[in-house]
Amino acid sequence: MTTVCLLIALMLFVSSAVSTHNMTRIRVFPAANQSIAGVMQVSYTNEQNQPQYAFSATQARSLCWLLGLNIATKSQVEQALRWGFETCRFGWIDEHFAVIPRIHAVTSCGQNKTGLVVWRASVTKMFDVFCFNESDARGQQQEAASSNHDLEFTDALISTLTSKFVSSTTTAEAMIRKEEPARFVSSPQGSTGANIVLICCTCGLLVTSIGIFVYLKVRRRWSLSSIKKQQEYIETEELKLAKNVPETTKAVDEQQRTEACSCED
Repeated sequence: MTTVCLLIALMLFVSSAVSTHNMTRIRVFPAANQSIAGVMQVSYTNEQNQPQYAFSATQARSLCWLLGLNIATKSQVEQALRWGFETCRFGWIDEHFAVIPRIHAVTSCGQNKTGLVVWRASVTKMFDVFCFNESDARGQQQEAASSNHDLEFTDALISTLTSKFVSSTTTAEAMIRKEEPARFVSSPQGSTGANIVLICCTCGLLVTSIGIFVYLKVRRRWSLSSIKKQQEYIETEELKLAKNVPETTKAVDEQQRTEACSCED
């Protein structure tokens, strides 16, 4: 009975934390089911469909929980940054401070800094939030590991086949040179037949190695195509967010002045 009461109290707390926001205006970046290393940024959009800072540290954690996710840690956002995750807005993380992952230095984003830019603000200050999808991150890590394994296997296979090809070619040339002095005493047809067999085997080995190499390269390209699409999407959204920064800042300032006036009244 006690456990049930605690669960009900927790649900009521989460509901009250996000009740002031319309869930239909929640925006996920890069997009739903398109996280980078399991990390995604969740924002709130106003009536003009522009993102604005709207979550305190407590509300940010509750929002991720409500979406079926966990709030991301500093190390998880850093891993996403290494995989190409870049935003133009600060978001809360598990350590109770806000961060913004930056790859390129831009004056309007992250104070023209690169890396994981940190803002240690009051827990009541409004930011976005970085949420973490553990199953999504695990799947992407397995895919990356498989891709790296295929690349290592391809390199090793090419090296082995190249060595065998060179060895076979050297052996064929040595046998041809060995048979040349005995041409006048041996059967010309037998010598020619042996040379043809050796050449055919060598060519077959070369064609097989090329086919395997092409197959593995194509497979690796398929596995990397999704990451490339995500990076292109991020760059497009980055430009949009950079353009909306001044308007968003103005809207936040107006909202804070309105709240200050309400408090004075």
